[in-house]
Order: sequence, then structure tokens, then C-alpha cells
Amino acid sequence: MAASVPVAWTRVTAGQTSFSVFPKPIQKSPQDDREYRIIKLDNGLQAMLIHDAKADKAAASLDVAVGHLYDPDDMPGLAHFCEHLLFMYLSKNNGSSNAFTGTSNTNYYFNVSTTALYGALSRFSGFFHSPLFAPSCTARELNAVDSEHKRNHQSDMWRIFQTNKHLSKDGHPWRKFGTGHKESLSKVGRELKAKGTLNSNLVMKSADGSLAPTPNDSRAPSPSPSVNSTSSEMDGDGGVVGRETRRRLVEWWSNEYCAGRMRLCVVGNESLDELAAMVAKLFSPIPNRGREPLHMIPDHPFGPNEMGTLVSVHTIMAFHALEISFPIPYLPPYWRHKPASFLAHFIGHEGPGSLHSYLKGKGWITDLSSGPQNLARGFAMFKVTLRMTPQGFENYETIMEHVFNYISLLRSSKFPAWYQRERSQISATRFRFAEKRRPDDYAVWVTEHMTWPVPPDLVISAPQLVEEWDENDAEHGGEKEMRAFLDLLSIERSRAVLMAKAEEHERVRGKDVVWEKEPWYGTPYRVERLSVEIVQKARGPNNLSELFLPGPNEFIPTNLEVEKRDVETPAKRPQLVRQTPLSSLWHKKDDQFWVPRARVVIDIRSPLANSSARSIVMTRLFADLVTDSLTEFSYDADLAGLAYTFSPQSLGLYVMLHGYNDKLHVLTKDILTRARRLEIKPERLEVMKDQAKREWENHLLGAPYRLSNYYYRFLLAARDWSVEELIAEVASITPEELRKYITTLLSKVHMNMLVIGNMYKDEACGLAKMAEDIIQASPIPADEVQELSLVLPPGSNHTWATVVPNKNEANSSLTKRRVTASLLAHILSEPAFNVLRTREQLGYIVSAGHWQVNGGGQSGIGFVIQSERTQELFEHKTSLQKQWREAPKNLNEEMNRYWNHIEYGFLDFHRRFIEADLIEGVTKEEVLELFSSHVDPSSKERSKLSIHLKSQKPRPPKISIAAMEAFAQKVAEKGYTVEEQAWRDALVGDGETALDKFGQYWRDTLLAQAATVPPEVAQGLTAEVPVLMKQCPAVDDGADEATLGKDVIFIQEPNAFRASLAVNERPQPMVEWGDLPTSKY
Repeated sequence: MAASVPVAWTRVTAGQTSFSVFPKPIQKSPQDDREYRIIKLDNGLQAMLIHDAKADKAAASLDVAVGHLYDPDDMPGLAHFCEHLLFMYLSKNNGSSNAFTGTSNTNYYFNVSTTALYGALSRFSGFFHSPLFAPSCTARELNAVDSEHKRNHQSDMWRIFQTNKHLSKDGHPWRKFGTGHKESLSKVGRELKAKGTLNSNLVMKSADGSLAPTPNDSRAPSPSPSVNSTSSEMDGDGGVVGRETRRRLVEWWSNEYCAGRMRLCVVGNESLDELAAMVAKLFSPIPNRGREPLHMIPDHPFGPNEMGTLVSVHTIMAFHALEISFPIPYLPPYWRHKPASFLAHFIGHEGPGSLHSYLKGKGWITDLSSGPQNLARGFAMFKVTLRMTPQGFENYETIMEHVFNYISLLRSSKFPAWYQRERSQISATRFRFAEKRRPDDYAVWVTEHMTWPVPPDLVISAPQLVEEWDENDAEHGGEKEMRAFLDLLSIERSRAVLMAKAEEHERVRGKDVVWEKEPWYGTPYRVERLSVEIVQKARGPNNLSELFLPGPNEFIPTNLEVEKRDVETPAKRPQLVRQTPLSSLWHKKDDQFWVPRARVVIDIRSPLANSSARSIVMTRLFADLVTDSLTEFSYDADLAGLAYTFSPQSLGLYVMLHGYNDKLHVLTKDILTRARRLEIKPERLEVMKDQAKREWENHLLGAPYRLSNYYYRFLLAARDWSVEELIAEVASITPEELRKYITTLLSKVHMNMLVIGNMYKDEACGLAKMAEDIIQASPIPADEVQELSLVLPPGSNHTWATVVPNKNEANSSLTKRRVTASLLAHILSEPAFNVLRTREQLGYIVSAGHWQVNGGGQSGIGFVIQSERTQELFEHKTSLQKQWREAPKNLNEEMNRYWNHIEYGFLDFHRRFIEADLIEGVTKEEVLELFSSHVDPSSKERSKLSIHLKSQKPRPPKISIAAMEAFAQKVAEKGYTVEEQAWRDALVGDGETALDKFGQYWRDTLLAQAATVPPEVAQGLTAEVPVLMKQCPAVDDGADEATLGKDVIFIQEPNAFRASLAVNERPQPMVEWGDLPTSKY
């Protein structure tokens, strides 16, 4: 393989700034109408400029090649904290912004209206050359980081991720705790403060003064201060501890954030020359500190002690999983043939002869996936992950053996070149017809891949394309590279992680197992060497005849023709092209994306589907069994870009298909035929029942804010059943009962269908007729199967209070005229974030927005919290107008817009455009009137429903500063030596302190002076503490009860409350389109 020849960059001057331009054209999809250019600023920053003449949204992403693996050892989470404190919220001009901290990178991104790009980019660049790191925000963002960690504390994904990191080589950066929390970030400051080495007036100042403390708090005071907003050293800059944390942050940022480590992508409708001049002017001031642009960590975190082991882990959720990991090299240098993905194609295959098919047939697994993953810049992992049934969990060792049986099969197999040719063909077709995505998503993808070691002109194509093997080059043609990766997948180089709840480990492995705890999340784990027996079996050849390699993929599309024609303005809605007593078909031929793809939705509705909790469960089991039975058939289709879902819904079933239209009808026919003729296998039904039960149980263990949203929708649904009611029905359902139910369910239905994309009207009609012929149901009127909601009466104020089901979840949760309501919600959204999360520090998850219940019968303003001006009106109106007039970016977005109107039955496809015009006339007075009548607590018309989920985990009691001061005085009066500054430094850093922390400090202090003061004196002082706490109560005393208004009506029995509410009127079409003026048939 010939080495690429370096290309000389071209020097360009724009205004007063010079930079270099990569001269070669960027390789892109023939379908891509955007223009690309890469430039390099003199400070080392590289930027991809993307001109999109059709864009109605601009975006930018800046990726810094520094992540949490680069945290100082003594301040876990500093890179994450930097992300929080550096990047402030952008939301005007129909825009949004966000950021994330990875292992080796931190990415900042935003989107905004195209006309506002320069202003947004100017502010964005300032974050990187003149960041404020506002001292007044230090304590606030420390709390935000802390809340984020608490949100993740009961998440199995985070817990197991950190356990895997913890069990790495000693001293390896992979062991670091990346999220961080308040304790990890302030520990150094607290220790220095305790030693008396911190100056209380400590200030870190940059040469230009940009990092000096802001003279005032950057946020205006809250109109109604929270009880947590009491004065303390952690307010504003966080006192001397907060200032030390900030000083260390600035020191770290000054060392690690270097222009040479930054990759920028800007998407806009300006010309490439204009974008280049803009970027050069705004981003050239970022300093280059001479740091290594892309620092690599080539040492893998798994050494001899980590490999060849079994790690058992307790989970929070109810599931059984086995993950087998193998250390492999960093993947981007292998971009041409992608050998690790070649192996994943076989190990993760689900067709006949696959490992998945064999283990599923034994009733041991429900899912299997495999693939390579870059853990950081420098090392990667190949993983095989299996979701097991309870029976599979009992046989996890045999499952491991069979995984290595399949790997042995691969080692002994010959691979004809057509295997790689198929992969190359599929990737080339996907790349050729790639649809646009949201500009900020795309910008993030580009910046993350600009760090790949590929020629600059291939930065877009190389990550997406797979090259064929060169059969004439045995050394570099591709197969040898793949074989080298395959040799790395040995039992001696693996680590297996066995995941299940504590009681399941006890059931299978006994009660005498000793468990250790991961330090950051407290996850129980156990490490042991793999048994000699397992290792010997895994080394042997494959002895299972049921395992064999897959054949050619028959679903690879062959007809990729698209008839493209000039269209002045794309149609804004689908048309009703076919209507029978059994079904209605809406269709829109693609007139803007010109890709050989289509999307199909078939909504099969039956009044039986939601007639009882039992019917809901059986509909779910029916859908799961259909999907389960299609796995082998549909897997190749999915690989070739043709996917489907067959899923339950409250009114029946959804069949959704998307992908290349060439063979879409083949997949549709097989899905519907399988559903109509489903053979229920008792053993598979038991697997599906267990899976459904565990998913519903896990739902109750989910994040409190998700549960509160679920309960609110449950309370306002005209017909719905609680998760507890569903769980109660699962066990007793038999194969015979389910067979009879399916027959009855499909005997009388109504179907709504939507087909959009590269399918003509007659093809769509043929699809609809085929669906009718296969289902063979008797028709029922469409209005007999509509989703309805309940209506809160005017002037009502109801609260449903219940506990969070997960006893270890410390978080609690609270959930609280269309155009004007949308405008009001938009106006409230940022203040809600600023006040509820930023100022009042009520939690990491805070949101406010316009909501609508299922069925479209009622809408309102919703607030979600999870915790422990005239010119502005004009800006909000303009932002909403741009949002509503924004064009869909791909077929999926277009389909979602249409489907909501069809599903609810309103059919007002032009609503967004009409409302964009109507909002022009909405006045400030009308917004205020809506707020006064429907949101203001004093309004007699306001309807309010609150869901309060209270954590079962008691909050630790706190002691007030006044009580601590009184206690210290009493200690001194009893003859003890009291160091005033010492106890304040130890206890008052966070204002009111936890009682156990207070007790520990004084126990140690009094014990140290036991030789001079009798022990009974200390015992007497201890008895004084409850008295002082009562006399000087803490503002935050650990109680969770909120003070509610006198008019609040507590809901005692949810179903009785629901029965008391009126049902909304059945939805009717808002527009009669008259698409079928003659015959409907």
C-alpha cells in the first residue's frame, strides 16, 4: 500500500489575519450538496468549514483533546467541572447549547438561527480565549456537578462503568473518577484550609485580569429565595475552599487548554470565504501553549492481573448480563479495513448458525451484541455482551465456553473476500445516500473525527467507508490485519463481568461469597481468576455443529434509482390516497431529500387492546413474540439498511419500517404474515413473560423525574393501567389464552397508514392492500378507537404524593391557547432553568415547557425538578417562528411531523406554519393574561396537578451554625481548650453541617483532652446537643416535607381521582382536505 504524499497547505490572508488552507477537495457523498473546507490557524487550531446554502439553522462544535483522564490525581472531576464553569447557557435566536466531557476530549457545541451565527460564534470563541470562570458561579457549578453525580448514583451503567475502571492497573489514568462531585473537587481546598495554609483573601488573577473575581454575583437575586440559599462560605465563590478549587481549575486550564489541541467545525449558509474570515478573526486569539496536540495513552489499563478474571457485580435493576472484554489497539489507525468491526459482524450476527441463534434456542439469552470501542485516545476494547435469562445466568460458565467455541470457529475458518466486499458495498451505499442530520449533531461528529490519523481530505469519508481486501497483497491487503485482531480474542486476555441483583448472585453462587465495594458508587463486586477448567475448554476447537458462518446477504439493495425532479417548493403535507372501511392511507412522495429510502407506519387499532390490564400485557407479549420469531430472518435486512419495529401501543400495535425501498415490501409482507400466523412456543413465551415483568419492575426503579412524568400521564389518561396492575397479570397468562386473544385482537381493527419517501402512490396503495389482505380483519369505525384524556376542572389544585420505589434512590421529584401557551412556555423555560437549577440549586434535572397529554385533549405548562422585557418578548416570538418554520432535515423528521397529526386525528398539517404567522399578533398583554389566568397561584381558573415522589432514603439531620456556636461555648465553659477557627474550618464550610460529621469532630476533640477533663463531662455535653438543636433549629433539618397551600387537595386513591374527571371530546379533523373527491375505494 503506497504511503500518502503530504500536501502543502496554502497561505491565505483575510483582513488582518493569516491562516492556512488545505487545498484538496474534501471527499463527500455524491448526495451531499454542502461545501467543505479545512483551515489551520497560526495558533494550531484546525477548523472544518461547512457551507450549506439550504440551512435554516447554523451550528458549531469545538472539541478539546483533553478529557477526564487528564484530571490531576488529587482532584477527580476537574475536567468536567471546567466544562461546567467555562460554558454558559445559550438559548436565544432559536438556539440551544450543551457540552460533554469524555475520557480524552471535551466537546462544546451550539445551534442557532443562521442570521445569528456571527454573534453566537463571537461569544462562543470568548469562552476559549477569555473565559470568565466567574468566581460567583463556583459554588453553583460545584453543586451542579454534585447533583449530576447523585443523579447517576443509582444507574447501573455508571456504577458498572466505574467498577470496571476501578479494577484497572494501579496508577493507570483509566482508574480515575471522571464525573467528580463536590467532595472530590473541594477536598484539597478543605485539607489546605484545615492546615491553615490558605489565605482567606486568595485570588488567582490572569495577566489581562480576565480571571479576576466578578465584583457582583452574576445572577440576579431570586424573587423567592430557597431555604437552601442561606448565607455560607459556599455561596458565590465558595469561600477560601471554593477559591482554591477555582485557582486549581484555572491553573489546570492554563496548562491543558491549548489551541493546538482544538478542532472546530462551523456550519452556516455563509460562503466558505466568509466562514473562514469569521473563524480566523474570532479564534486566532486562543493561545497555543506548546502542548502535544493529541496526547496518546498507549498503555492499556488491563495487565496480567486484570486479564483472565471474572468480576461479579451487584446491580440495582433486575437483569442478568455477561460482558466479556478483550484489550485491543486504538482503532482509528485501522480505518481502511476496520478489522475489529469485521469480527463483530460475525460474533454479533443473529442469523442461522450464529452464536445468538444457538444460545437463544437453548433459552439462555434474550440479546447478544459485540463490537469494538475506543476507551480513550490510545487504547480500545472488544466486547461481547449477552443479556441472559434466569436459566442462562445459572449456566453462565457454559455460555462463556460457547462464546469461545464461536471464536475458535472463526480462527479455523477461511474467509472468502466477498465477506469484506459485502461490508464495503453496504457502507458505500449508506455513505452515498446519507441524509442530513441536525447541524449541531453533525458538527460534533465532525470535530470528534478530525482527530483521526487520516489524510485531511478523507476526514468525512474514512470513518464511514470500508475498503475491500486486496487479495494480491498478503501483507497489507486486510485479511492479515483481521487475523491479528482475532488472535487477541483469547480466554487468557479476557475479563468477564457477571451482572445481576444481589439475591440472584446468592441464588446461583451461594451466600458465603465475600464482596468488596467500589469507592465512588459503593457498588459491591468480587474478583476471581477464571477456573482452569473454563480456560482449558475455551482453548479447544469448536465442537458445536450448530455453529457456522453466515451466507450472502439477500437484502442488499440492487435498485437504488431515484427519479429526481425540480421542485420549487416541497409539499407541506401528505395526501389521503386510499380509504376503505378497514384502513386509511396517507402518502407523500419524496420531493426534497432524493434518497432511495422510504418510511412506513401501520397503526393497527383494536378496542380490545386496552380493555383491561391483562389485555395490555397480552398485546405486549404478542408483539415481543413476533419480534422474537423474526430475528434470524430480519437480521440481514437490518445490516443492509432495512429495519422495522413491531411494538405494542395503548390502542393496539405499531408496525414501523424504514430503509431502502427496494426490498421494503418483502420485509413488510413477512412481518405481517408472521404476526397473523404466529406459532406460540411455550418456552419462548416464558422468556418473554420474564422479560416483560423485569422491564416493568425496573421501570419502577428508574429515575424519579421519569416516574413523576409517568404518573402524571397515568392520572390524566382516560383509560390506562398502572405498572403494578400489569405486573400482577403476567405470570398466569398461558399459551392457549394468548392464542385466543391474538385471534380476537386481529378480528376487528382499523388501520391508519403513512408512507413517505421514494415510493409512488400506486406502490403505497399496493402495500396498504397487501396489509389488508394479510390481516383479514372486519372493519370498525375509526372513531371507536381513539385515545382520550381526562380534563382537570378549572380552579383545581391536586397533589399526589407517594414514595420513590427504589429505597436507595436519594433523589425526589416534582412535576408541575396553544400559540400563546407555546410562547409563554418558551419565555419561562430559561428563567426556570436559571432560578430552579442555577440560583436555587434544586437539582441537576430541571425543565419547564409546553406539554400535551396523549390524545391531544389537554395542554399546559409543565415543570420538572429532580433534586436533593418588550424586546425580550420580540426575541422569544422570533425564536419560535424560526423553530416552527424550520424545514425537516431528513425523512425521519418529516415523518414525525405528519404522524402526530394522523395519530391524534386532527389532520392540521399546516399548523406550525399558521401559528408562525399568528404569533406575530400575540401581545405582551395576552401573554400576561394567560399567565395570570392559568399559571398564577392566585388565579381561580388555574388547574394544577403535582406529582410528589419522596425518597425513602432519609436525609441526614443537620445542625445549625447557631447551635454549633452555642455548643462550642458550652465546651469551653467546661474547661476544654476550644480552637474557634479550627472547628469553624472543619464544620462551617457548607453552612449547616451534617449531625454525624459534627459529632465525629467533637468526639475526637474531647477524647484528645480526656486526660485533663473527666469523661462524665463529655457525656453531659453530648446530652446538650438535642436541646441546642431544638432551641436553634437548622433551616435544612433533613425533613422532606414541603409547605403546600391550604387549597391543595391530596389524591388518596388514583383511580377514584381519575373517575372524578371529565373525558375530553373525541378529536375531530381540523381541516377537510378533500383528497378523495370521487370514490374512496
